[in-house]
Amino acid sequence: MSDLMKVPQGSFKLTRYPEIENEQLRAWDAADEYLLNHVSEYCSAEAALNILVVNDSFGALTVALLNNHKVTLWSDSCLSEQGALKNIKDNKVTANDFLFIPSIETPKKKFDLVLYKVPKSHAYLEDQLCRLNAVLDRECRFIAAGMAKNIHTSTLGYFEKYLGETTTSRAVKKARLIFPVIERPPCQTKYPKSHQFDGFDYDISNHSNVFSRNKLDIGTRFFLQYLPASEKYQTIIDMGCGNGLLGLSAASKNPQAGVKFVDESYMAVRSAEENFCSSGLKNKASFEVMDCLEACAAKSADLIINNPPFHQQHATGDAVAWRMFNDAKRTLKKGGELLVVGNRHLSYHVKLKKIFNNCEQIAANKKFVILKSLKR
Repeated sequence: MSDLMKVPQGSFKLTRYPEIENEQLRAWDAADEYLLNHVSEYCSAEAALNILVVNDSFGALTVALLNNHKVTLWSDSCLSEQGALKNIKDNKVTANDFLFIPSIETPKKKFDLVLYKVPKSHAYLEDQLCRLNAVLDRECRFIAAGMAKNIHTSTLGYFEKYLGETTTSRAVKKARLIFPVIERPPCQTKYPKSHQFDGFDYDISNHSNVFSRNKLDIGTRFFLQYLPASEKYQTIIDMGCGNGLLGLSAASKNPQAGVKFVDESYMAVRSAEENFCSSGLKNKASFEVMDCLEACAAKSADLIINNPPFHQQHATGDAVAWRMFNDAKRTLKKGGELLVVGNRHLSYHVKLKKIFNNCEQIAANKKFVILKSLKR
């Protein structure tokens, strides 16, 4: 598959981040192309604009626009930031006019144009639109884009509710543009929200883009029953921590252990930190946004617990799990343990045996399996 995106702004060689050997998916989609074609007509006679790009997965929009405009990227994913920076570098585009803002902050400066990729989560969509309404000038032009299959009546309803009157384009290559007018009065976002979760005697806080915000997902529920307790665990890592429930439970069972909460989502790590602060736990704890365990020292952990995601944005696959398991092996001390929960059909035991040369089944039910691999 070609990695060259050809749009009115130029031709750009783009790769997904992190790079995977024999990658079959492109770093952009038809919605990116549609949006850039439309913007080229809109900006044809304009001077350099201040553009806010939202949810640009791998920097396709950012790279194409940086040559002529100032671009701020607003995203929840550190992978999006790193992907954009890599594609900027690979295409020899100057990064002087590029700024990244994580999702836990709200863009404040004046923008002429907002280019918005519709996210998978409706809660995240609602939260972002509400926060943007509060800071954008009424004359700012707002153009959203997505694949038509992911744009529903309910999706458009959020634009109507939080921004204003909304129209859509015709579909081109199964992609569609959305044109809201910013006219609604500013409102206060509902997020983060707090809920009572079974097994926790305090409210659990969840920001809008956190997985399983409103209830304990069944994989985590199953995993919680089998988290170990031992004096030998001095350093525990909750890898892909989400709202931190696994790490919180491991900390409670192992009060002597320091616990590190790690995720590529800024909102996940912030949620985990807020929940730890509410828990009353006395463990030494740290909270870091990173790609898998890339910034963790080798041979530094006694126990790593992991509920791997099997999707990146709208794409599904096992590439994230492979990277997580390899990073876990590097990060574990000799004799350290990796505990994983996953759907039975994902066959994580095959991957773990290949990486660690061992894998033990700790527990299983009709849907999930809990596996342990030892760093020898």
